[in-house]
Amino acid sequence: MPDFDEVNAKVITEFRANGGELGGPFAGETLILVHHFGARSGTERVSPLACYAEGERLFVFASKAGLPENPAWYHNLMAHPEVTAELGDETFPVRAEEITGTERDEIYAKNVEQRPQFGEYQANVTRLIPVVELVRL
Repeated sequence: MPDFDEVNAKVITEFRANGGELGGPFAGETLILVHHFGARSGTERVSPLACYAEGERLFVFASKAGLPENPAWYHNLMAHPEVTAELGDETFPVRAEEITGTERDEIYAKNVEQRPQFGEYQANVTRLIPVVELVRL
């Protein structure tokens, strides 16, 4: 299993150095950097996340690469939903809102069309992978 902190640090550095454009396995991928605060610790963290955009709406998916539990960033956003995001070379405040029901299913399916691995992630876990909208403030 890779060291996710090390991988994320490299992705964040490359993202910021190139206005959100990445090479290697992330070439052509739309990533967003989400600043969030630990649900218990309050410590600020930054997570690079795959982002699905529908017009002005921005969505991220708590897939954790198909692991059985939701990622820490998801719990952090649910505890402290008003945060900052970086997309391309723009930084802006957002409020995280979980999308549920039919709308969640439709958005997740559209994301799977672009990123088939997310279908595999969902197939490999018993939990329903959360969809979080990042609403610009």
